Amino acid sequence: MSSSDEKRWFETPLGQYLLQREQAYHDQVVANIFGFNALQLGLLDHDLLRTSRIPARLRAGMGAEAALRLEPEQLPVASQAIDLLLLPHMLEFSSHPHQILRETERVLIPEGNLIISGFNPFSLWGLWRMLPSNRHSYPWCGRFISLPRLKDWLALLGFEVVGGRMCCYEPPFRQEQLLGKFHFMEDAGDRWWALAGGIYFIQAKKKVQGMRLIMPGWNGNRVARKGLAPAAQKMVNQRTSSDK
Repeated sequence: MSSSDEKRWFETPLGQYLLQREQAYHDQVVANIFGFNALQLGLLDHDLLRTSRIPARLRAGMGAEAALRLEPEQLPVASQAIDLLLLPHMLEFSSHPHQILRETERVLIPEGNLIISGFNPFSLWGLWRMLPSNRHSYPWCGRFISLPRLKDWLALLGFEVVGGRMCCYEPPFRQEQLLGKFHFMEDAGDRWWALAGGIYFIQAKKKVQGMRLIMPGWNGNRVARKGLAPAAQKMVNQRTSSDK
C-alpha cells in the first residue's frame, strides 16, 4: 500500500466521511492534553494536532509531506521525550505493529498520552474487507486489529486505557448518496450498537511503577532499640551491659 493510494482514498466521499469524524475526535481530545512535545505518525496530509496547545508539534513518517522523515519502527527520538503521540491508522498497515508500540512506550514520558485510531474488524467495515474485490485496495488491504487485542498489547507494555470511543457506523458505501441515506445509523450507533463502529479510538497513558528503595541495615542494633517499647528497651540495655 502506497501513500498515494491512501491519499486518493481519503479524497473519496467515504474517506471524507471518515476523516471528518477522525478530525473531530482529535480536535476535542488533544486540546485538553498539555506538555512540551507532540508527535503525529501517519495521516501526514491531515493535521490532527491542530487544536493542541503543546508548543512543539511535529508530523513524522515516510511520506514526502512529513516534517521529519523516519521509520516508525525505529524512532530517532530520545527516550522519555514525547508528551503526546498519535498513531492514526498506523498499526494495521505495518508489518511490525508490536515494534511500533514498543518504540512508542520508549519515547513517551511517564504519564505521557498515546492516541490510536484503527479499523474495527467486528463491524460492517470489517465485513466489507472480506469481499474479494476489496482485498487489494486501501484500506481493506490492512490487517485490522481488534480492540480487545490492542488493549492486551498496551497492557503488556504498561499502558492504562483512559478513554476512547467508536464512530463510522454507516455501511462503507463509496457513493455519497448512499452514505447520506444511512446517516441515521451514525446518530443511533453509540446507543444501540456501541461496539460495532467502523473506526475506534483509544487513549492510553504510559504508567511507570513506583520503586521503593530498601536501604541496608548498617545500624541494625540502633534501629531495633529505637523501635522498642520502654520496658523492652531497658531489658536490651541490661543485656548489652552484662555482655560487656
